[in-house]
Amino acid sequence: KDVLTKYAKLKVGRMEGAPALAPHVPGQITAIPFAELPAFQGQNSPYYRESHRQMAQAVRAFVQTELEPIAESADLAGEYPELELRQKLGAAGLLAAGMGPGPHLKFAKSLGLPIPGNVDPDDFDYFHEMIRHQEIARLGRPGFVDSLGAGWGISAPAVFHFGSDEMRMKVGSQLLKGDKWSALAISEPFAGSDVAALRCTAEKTPDGKFYMVNGLKKWITEGMYSDYFVTAVRTGKTGTPKDVSMLLVERGPGLDTKQIKTTYSTCCGTAMVIMKDVKVPVENLMGKEGRGFLQIMYNFNHERWLIAVNLIGQARAAVSDTFMWARQRKIFGKTLIEQPVIRNKLASAAASLESLTALLETVTYDMCKTKGGAVGDRLAAPIALLKYQTTRSSWKIADECVQICGGRGITRTGMGAKVEGFKNYVKYAAVYGGSEEILADMAVKMSMKAFPKQAKL
Repeated sequence: KDVLTKYAKLKVGRMEGAPALAPHVPGQITAIPFAELPAFQGQNSPYYRESHRQMAQAVRAFVQTELEPIAESADLAGEYPELELRQKLGAAGLLAAGMGPGPHLKFAKSLGLPIPGNVDPDDFDYFHEMIRHQEIARLGRPGFVDSLGAGWGISAPAVFHFGSDEMRMKVGSQLLKGDKWSALAISEPFAGSDVAALRCTAEKTPDGKFYMVNGLKKWITEGMYSDYFVTAVRTGKTGTPKDVSMLLVERGPGLDTKQIKTTYSTCCGTAMVIMKDVKVPVENLMGKEGRGFLQIMYNFNHERWLIAVNLIGQARAAVSDTFMWARQRKIFGKTLIEQPVIRNKLASAAASLESLTALLETVTYDMCKTKGGAVGDRLAAPIALLKYQTTRSSWKIADECVQICGGRGITRTGMGAKVEGFKNYVKYAAVYGGSEEILADMAVKMSMKAFPKQAKL
């Protein structure tokens, strides 16, 4: 099907007597088992309204018409997304819809940017955002998917949450339209999950008008083509988290980026960011000095939820394609799905997928009903466990899918490409945003805070 779509211009006709193909309507919801959220295939769910279905269909139509035709070639060639494509994402409202509910949605609307599916800003919730991310994740090419806003999506919210009014109006509007791009610059060669150990410094000039920023940032997604870097810096010398501040650093003299080649495609621009005497106006301080660590923690819950959302979206695409492959592939005179061992593997993958979806929906509903959404200590542990369980279970799903697809499941092109991409992405998700071990330990420690002192067996 993808091949016929990709090379439609080369088609000269159909074989006489061949059955007619149903016309393809972009955005359609499918009946393929486990290819959709259960609520879109008949499940009675308290979480979704008609606007969620409209969101799914609108985003899917954009993906099928604008992204699918270029996804494979861009992913394989390692090409960064062009400005025109980023502006299309902005004009379609997909950038604004990727930051969750909030005042930025009405601001986007004032800029002429709609929410996909014409969802009203006041009705928009985290389930709408979840659907937006998963529809793009279903492309199954994690490098290309991340090139469409993985770094943007965890940095732009900081501009709206912590930036000045002037920063929100100027930089915020540029980001929502896709005219400019941003990345989150926290990790360093010396500090990953241990954020408080970062070494990048920002010292004020004698006249107090600028910060001089010096240091390295590593594994910065979309860093190669970003215009702005939401950067964690050390402004104090006490050796504590109170030294950490957040600056909006604009690409310019003294700032250089170098491509880091990782397991997946270079098209997402993963970068080493080198800053040497970068001059940053003091007006680009986000909030107050010494508040950076808290701002980073504020952002982490949503980021970790987002990683789980994307991974589950890719898992659903992989399981769906595996089902279709098992139904059409013949071996030893039977289709794969006629073999009991294959049905067992499909059941294992589907059960894990739907268990993760149920957990995700529970946490997402909690976010919808909690003041401030994902922010706060109470949701930190549930979201940490969600990400932990998602990455652990995804290993199992990927293993089952690859075994069923065989060689196609380890090939970057063709009918198993989404399985191959998902298999690679699982390890990424297990590491960034906080590793599995760190998050599991954190969740247990936080749960112990409420442990009744007198409780015993």
